[in-house]
Amino acid sequence: MASRSLSPSLTPCLWITVSVVCVCLQLLCGHVACGDAQNAREVILLDSKAQQTDLEWISYPPNGWEEISGLDENYTPIRTYQVCQVMEPNQNNWLRTNWIEKGDAQRIFVELKFTLRDCNSLPGVVGTCKETFNLYYQETDSEVGRSLRENQYVKIDTIAADESFTQGDLGERKMKLNTEERIIGPLSRRGFYLAFQDVGACIALVSVKVYYKKCWSIIENLATFPDTVTGSEFSSLVEVEGVCVSDAEEEADNSPKMHCSAQGEWLVPIGKCICKAGFHQKGDSCEPCGRGFYKSSSQDLQCSRCPAHSFNDLEGSWRCDCEDGYYRAFSDPPSVACTRPPSAPQNLVYNINQTSVSLEWNPPADTGGRNDVTYRVICRRCTWEPEECVPCGPNVGFSPAQSGLVDTFVTMMDLLAHANYTFEVEAVNGVSDLSRTQRLFAAVSIATGQAAPSQVSQVIKEKVQQRSIQLSWQEPQQPNGVITEYEIKYYEKALEQELRSKSTSATVNNLKPSTAYVFQIRAFTEAGYGTYCPRLEITTKEEATAAIVSSEQNPVIIIAVVAVAGTIILVFMVFGFIIGRRYALAVKFPGTKTYIDPETYEDPNRAVHQFAKELDASCIKIERVIGAGEFGEVCSGRLKLPGKREVSVAIKTLKVGYTEKQRRDFLCEASIMGQFDHPNVVHLEGVVTRGKPVMIVIEYMENGSLDSFLRKHDGQFTVIQLVGMLRGIAAGMRYLSDMGYVHRDLAARNILVNSNLVCKVSDFGLSRVIDDDPEAVYTTTGGKIPVRWTAPEAIQFRKFTSASDVWSYGIVMWEVMSYGERPYWDMSNQDVIKAIEEGYRLPAPMDCPPGLHQLMLDCWQKDRAERPKFDQIVGILDKMIRNPNTLKTPVGTCTRPISPLLDQSTPDFTTFRSVGEWLEAIKMERYRDNFTAAGYGSLESTKTPDQRRATVVTAGATKM
Repeated sequence: MASRSLSPSLTPCLWITVSVVCVCLQLLCGHVACGDAQNAREVILLDSKAQQTDLEWISYPPNGWEEISGLDENYTPIRTYQVCQVMEPNQNNWLRTNWIEKGDAQRIFVELKFTLRDCNSLPGVVGTCKETFNLYYQETDSEVGRSLRENQYVKIDTIAADESFTQGDLGERKMKLNTEERIIGPLSRRGFYLAFQDVGACIALVSVKVYYKKCWSIIENLATFPDTVTGSEFSSLVEVEGVCVSDAEEEADNSPKMHCSAQGEWLVPIGKCICKAGFHQKGDSCEPCGRGFYKSSSQDLQCSRCPAHSFNDLEGSWRCDCEDGYYRAFSDPPSVACTRPPSAPQNLVYNINQTSVSLEWNPPADTGGRNDVTYRVICRRCTWEPEECVPCGPNVGFSPAQSGLVDTFVTMMDLLAHANYTFEVEAVNGVSDLSRTQRLFAAVSIATGQAAPSQVSQVIKEKVQQRSIQLSWQEPQQPNGVITEYEIKYYEKALEQELRSKSTSATVNNLKPSTAYVFQIRAFTEAGYGTYCPRLEITTKEEATAAIVSSEQNPVIIIAVVAVAGTIILVFMVFGFIIGRRYALAVKFPGTKTYIDPETYEDPNRAVHQFAKELDASCIKIERVIGAGEFGEVCSGRLKLPGKREVSVAIKTLKVGYTEKQRRDFLCEASIMGQFDHPNVVHLEGVVTRGKPVMIVIEYMENGSLDSFLRKHDGQFTVIQLVGMLRGIAAGMRYLSDMGYVHRDLAARNILVNSNLVCKVSDFGLSRVIDDDPEAVYTTTGGKIPVRWTAPEAIQFRKFTSASDVWSYGIVMWEVMSYGERPYWDMSNQDVIKAIEEGYRLPAPMDCPPGLHQLMLDCWQKDRAERPKFDQIVGILDKMIRNPNTLKTPVGTCTRPISPLLDQSTPDFTTFRSVGEWLEAIKMERYRDNFTAAGYGSLESTKTPDQRRATVVTAGATKM
């Protein structure tokens, strides 16, 4: 369609033509705000203002929408579309854009800028003028030509103007521009058309902009995240894997990830990359270490200067090379200075004892720069000819050792008599074996004297008595001289004694009966003592039992024995009394711990640090985003505290740009949770308040919220398993109640389940404290309350007690036994309140034992004083678990009759002629239309009264 240029000859639609041009000129000249510059997160698919040629969109019928062209002060063409067929009724004018290819986008944004004429300012128009138009779209994989079929388009919305203008506005140049934005999606085809339907309005489309949002590529934590198109849903988060920048690598088990939000914003970086060995971080890149510097591990943050006696001439080095004559041991880290072998030991001296030699020396003057100096001894036996020496062999003993000596002395034993020996003592350290230089040692040559006798052999025990042992033995095979005596060493445990004998036998007296003794024997000559023989262990005989003396022979002994026994008994009694009293005094009867409301603190930060442990952010590793909370994202991760094993945790983060009030409210829950310590209350690990983001770290509950968990596993648990879950919740609430604490929002959605099916109370956002008085209440002044879970007195008077928590617990019981069904189904809150006031209660869920339903009814007593306490509830559930037969018998804590909602105790169905009469009888006539719409107009549609009752109850439950 050819466009029409604005000229001095005025058209029949001059008023709107002039208005459009004026608006465009004002936009360009700054008289009307043109809107923000292109958002960095937007990808433009169509912008009619930026079009340099005619738009040539399809208009049907041809006399409907019309393209108008004009020039601004820079003679730049401006193109708009207008329509103003207000004088004729039944208008249906369509305008379609050209085909728009969407690329990777799934959600498309359409921004419209337009002006609209006020119908009241149009003279002669009666009932035909409109002040709205419609926006449509059609998805296709390719262009479909210029045909326009209305039934192929999907309506997006009806567009209305916030402001319209009149004829008088034209003269004053007060053009009122409207801006509307709509979202299309999710889209699945390659492209789409937009269409505008006019049904009788005066409209000028000043501009049409079509775009989608994406997260532009960024570098975060040394990882590059590419351009990412946002998800198809408003609340969706797209997880993106990052790629490490050049010369960087992923941190162990912590790959970089980020999440692209629907608004085109990057959220919650998880994991990171770190610069490789030899490189350090500078901004968003890794640069090589300079000459003379190194970085040995990717875990190190910065490059370090080469340690002493080392160097490097290359950039990007992970270690430094040692200078000549210096070395680094294989076990030495690159950060250790290069060292060298030590010098020789000093002042070596010796002492000869026949065939034993003792050496002593002083440490070397130069340890080579190391502190791991040890010593080793080289032994050589030499002939009388010079330089004819051979190793000493295995027969020579070294005490304490031949090598690895820490002390500066050693003794060599079992040397040959009248032989020449050379001993070399060398100081060594961790780099001695790497050195290519000559060994440095101290040496000494020694000639041994006469040898001592060899070892005594074949020791025999001749006679063993109660207090004596007689031994004999044979002479050594190598006496090496005349044996003058033998030395016998014997001892009881650590008490050594010695005895000498001139012959090859001896008797040791004055021993203890029934006692084990160890014996060793060695021979002695003028050359000295030989070595001890192997140990011989002998036990003396038992002592004979003394004859019992009769009372007639020695009555004094009996009296003495009785006196001693009585004294011993008396001492034990007195001692036991003293110990018992001390123990009794030490027993403490713990008092009940009382909850303290954090709001009573003038400084809320002090409450946080009093009740919650401050964690180091470096101990926390975020692994993935699992949801979004009121204050920010909720993540799962790992917590590793020093000296403790790593545990899984859930991490609540506070979003960036928070206010001080948001921070205070966010940490208030931590101040509450930090006061609780019970296996059925979610445990607080700690908080991070001194870093960003601010975090609350709690134990990780693998199965999530109880209501979702039950819906996912509908019908998969036994009744006893469900009762066990309820028992855990009741135990947690008993603990909170004993602390003087009211939850106010007890519901299955606020119960978390771990991998062992342990249920724990959580979400303390609505919770408040009550006084020590069990009847004290917390009265709110406003705010939303969960009506379906809240007791009547709490709804009507905003009074919350532990008794109102018991009412909520009864609803939780119903949720558990119905596997997460919504309480009161789809009844409105007002209908729920009215039904409760009229005395109706929820019916027993399918397959729910009567005993459990009766306990629910007890929890729903209107008089809060008649409801059971949590301590009673725990006791009842324990009894049911121990004896499942009690589940079949309704044994409650209350005697007052109660009427459950849609209970089967209603009057006999056979007495009613229609569903309407039955509803009137149970005061539920307001649901007559619901039953009629569901096809339940008569009670004769079922065969038996029981069947009719089940049918109607099901209909009521579904419709309400």
